[in-house]
Amino acid sequence: MTATWKQRLIEVEVGAVAHGGHCVARHEGRVVFVRHALPGERVVVRITEDTGGSFCRGDAVEILDASPDRVQAPCRFAGPGLCGGCDWQHASWQAQRELKAAVVSEQLHRLAKLDWEVIVEDLPGGPEDWRTRMRLAVGPDGRPGFRAHRSHQVIPVDDCVIAVPNALDTVVDRTWPAKSELVVTRDAGGRTHLTEIGPPVLRRGRPVPGPSRLRQGSGTATELAAGRTWNLRSEGFWQVHPAAADTFAKVVGDWADCRPGDRAWDLYGGVGLFASVLADQVGPNGSVAVVESSHGAVADGKLNLSDHPNISWHAGRTEDVLGSPDFTDLPPDVVVLDPPRKGAGKVVVTAIARSRPARVVYVACDPAALARDIASFAQHGYELAQLRAFDAFPMTHHVECIALLEPAR
Repeated sequence: MTATWKQRLIEVEVGAVAHGGHCVARHEGRVVFVRHALPGERVVVRITEDTGGSFCRGDAVEILDASPDRVQAPCRFAGPGLCGGCDWQHASWQAQRELKAAVVSEQLHRLAKLDWEVIVEDLPGGPEDWRTRMRLAVGPDGRPGFRAHRSHQVIPVDDCVIAVPNALDTVVDRTWPAKSELVVTRDAGGRTHLTEIGPPVLRRGRPVPGPSRLRQGSGTATELAAGRTWNLRSEGFWQVHPAAADTFAKVVGDWADCRPGDRAWDLYGGVGLFASVLADQVGPNGSVAVVESSHGAVADGKLNLSDHPNISWHAGRTEDVLGSPDFTDLPPDVVVLDPPRKGAGKVVVTAIARSRPARVVYVACDPAALARDIASFAQHGYELAQLRAFDAFPMTHHVECIALLEPAR
């Protein structure tokens, strides 16, 4: 068995970017996943994780030959051993988008056997001051912060360069109960909502989050997208970039292209952002079925879209709802899905493909999961027709993709 390299310093030539916010290097026959480096650099790496297998992980702690794309990180909490939230602060914004494009292309090639040129589009506002929703952890000393990469360690902060201005003002200037969590939302009206989630408690021998308490705001966030005003619980899901929801709704609407009288499915539909667009397209003689596992999101969606009687709501796991004969007896003309990071999976893909929609619009926050699901769709006769990628999470490795799949010609 190979002796552990943990804490060892090695010098490497950095290779290509990989999915997850790191680059690939090789040393003595082993793969090293390196954070805080850029392709083409020569760096000194401190090994941070090593289980003795074919690969290990490390941080670039000294830059010997820098990439021309390297910049000074704007946040003093970014760097080896510090906050794990931002992966690419040391790269120019253009380089960040190019790195993300390379990752999406590589995942499509490796997992879906597709050679696809990807361009990651920026959203308005620049790479800083954009994040409207944050979850902070509280350390043993009561100070709030963000966790280190792949660690439970809390890095205390007094600011965050990607957070919208003033969002954290009333959070970082005081101490909180140790091991609690803080959910901060800055809505479109400029109001800050803060919910404290108590320290974990044991329930049937397992730790679960403690009780939550609203500390600031009304608990109802107001958002603007798709030509509507949305009111939803502040800790519920909504896109974290101010321009993302409206941008994605427009692309989904363009590609869904429903006709009056069509039937549409909106899977993993949240509060119904995409359903609102589909409902306008299909009109009063059409129908939109929303499937969402969060009962809170369904309740919010029903209130926000009460003016759309052509929308039906189905609370439950998508794979369970799609397995119901009552649901699948009315096959859709168009399907929109926005699954969680793990993707839809073969069961859901198979159920969608069997219903034979004319178009499938897939919104994805993980390129690997998207590529796997595209490969599954291909097995059922659907091919990738269009793809757009957006830098909805600047400074991080995350990228949002929207894919259009159609029956193969």
